This record gives sequence, structure tokens and C-alpha cells, in this order.
Amino acid sequence: MTAAQRNVPKPDADHPSVGRAPAGPFGVVAVASSAGGIQALSALLGALGPELSVPVLVVQHLDPRHRTVIADVLNRRTDLPVVLATAGEKPVPGTVHIAPPGRHLLIGSDGDLTLSDAELVHFVRPSADLLFESVAGSYGPRAIACVLTGTGVDGAMGVEAVHSRGGTVIAEDPRTAEFSGMPQAAVNTGAVDFVLPLVEIAAVVRGLLDAPGQ
Repeated sequence: MTAAQRNVPKPDADHPSVGRAPAGPFGVVAVASSAGGIQALSALLGALGPELSVPVLVVQHLDPRHRTVIADVLNRRTDLPVVLATAGEKPVPGTVHIAPPGRHLLIGSDGDLTLSDAELVHFVRPSADLLFESVAGSYGPRAIACVLTGTGVDGAMGVEAVHSRGGTVIAEDPRTAEFSGMPQAAVNTGAVDFVLPLVEIAAVVRGLLDAPGQ
């Protein structure tokens, strides 16, 4: 048993089992959220601590008609620096890069962040599916993907891509999420490694990142 597995709460009969040993070392954490996401992101990012060895890429569905203050809000709730993602920059370890409203956030094969105005996916832009699929392609088994509260099914196809490339997938427990749609859609794929209450996700992520070999 790895140190990461020891740090993960054992699933009960109502939760999916841990199907495989976590991959690693990891290179990125990608997070998706929608309705209820600001509070969920505040809880997750705030509990991750002041230093991370990898960047965090976030898709939060936002109204593109209004200027967003999400980075300002989250900067007050976490010790990690939070910025709106910029096209062409490389993701910085220990920094949270958030997709701007109305722009898809992806990471290219060269490791640079890309912003796209391509069509909506499942009626949303930015799309968690596109972020997760690009992370799966760039990082393979070195990716961690997290699906938090939200309505709809965005992220479900993406977690299948992460899983198929050997990455690790975490979903907020739909039974306790503020909005169960997105995490339940992810769980329904069978590609989720850990289903956890929101308050336990940060500890599991840190356990994976701090495991021997990281």
C-alpha cells in the first residue's frame, strides 16, 4: 500500500471502491465546478495549503456577460495565488489558473495554456470536458481531475479521458454536494477513483501529491 492510499479514507458500501493504485508523480490538478462552485472552490483551494508542487487549472461556469471577480474572491480564501488564465503562458506550480468567462481553457502539447472561443460544449464555455481531455493528452497518468458541485453533465466525458490515460479522478460525493448533477454524471461513467465529501478532497489531493516519488 502506498502512502497516498493510506491517506485516503476507506470507501463504505455506498461508495465506489478505489479501483487502482494512484498514478504518479503528478504534474497537474484540474478542477471543474458550476452551480455552487465558488463556495466549493473556496473550501478545496483553502484547504490545499500554501504550497503545491503542481499547478491547478480550474473551469468554473461563469456568466460571460459580466466582468468576473472570481480570482479576487478566491485570493482572499486561499494561500495559493489565483489568476485568470492567459493564453500562451505556462502553468505555474502552486498557482491556480482559472478559465476566463466565455473562453475554453486547454493545455497544449507544448505545455502552454490556450484559450479558445470555439463552440459551446454541453451548452457551456468554458468546458470541463475540453480541459480534462487536454490535460489527459498532455499529462497522461500524471493528471488529477476533480469534479465538484454543479448541474448538467460537463466533465463526464473528460474524466473518462483522464481515466483512460491512467490519470486519477476524484468526484465530490453527489449525496452531499450542493448540486449533484456534475459529480453524479462523473460517477456514472465508472471512471472515478475516489468519491468523497468536499471537506475530504483537499487532504486526498495532498496525499497523492506528497506520496513518495513526487
